[in-house]
Amino acid sequence: MSATTYETTTPGRALRIGLWAAQGLIFFAFTAAGLVKLLTPIPDLAAMMPWAGQYSATFVRFIGLVELAGGIGILLPALTRILPRLTVLAALGCSVLQVFALVFHISRGEAPVTPLNVVLLALSLFMLWGRGRKAPIAARQS
Repeated sequence: MSATTYETTTPGRALRIGLWAAQGLIFFAFTAAGLVKLLTPIPDLAAMMPWAGQYSATFVRFIGLVELAGGIGILLPALTRILPRLTVLAALGCSVLQVFALVFHISRGEAPVTPLNVVLLALSLFMLWGRGRKAPIAARQS
């Protein structure tokens, strides 16, 4: 009997397409939300999101920066294949952010706004699993 060999299977095309689609959606959602929170004057933002007027501008801008970093981190390292493991870390960060957002909104009695958080959490967890285990992106060879 020969030594044990491990068969490596390549992920299916549907999974790869699904992961890239999820990455695109997360990129768009997080980048757009981050830019809105970073660039919109607080009074205008408070008209769209009442909580934004009840917390410091620094807190609101920080959340925007985190969302922008998450959106960019989900897509850019995978596309360039430069440090693609950062995509997995970004997916983890986006997942954690959505858990916090869910708790935040539910604690404020804003449950009707949480479906988007649930969808973004599911997509982020899918990315975390897919790019972390099933279909990781190989780093560019020097």
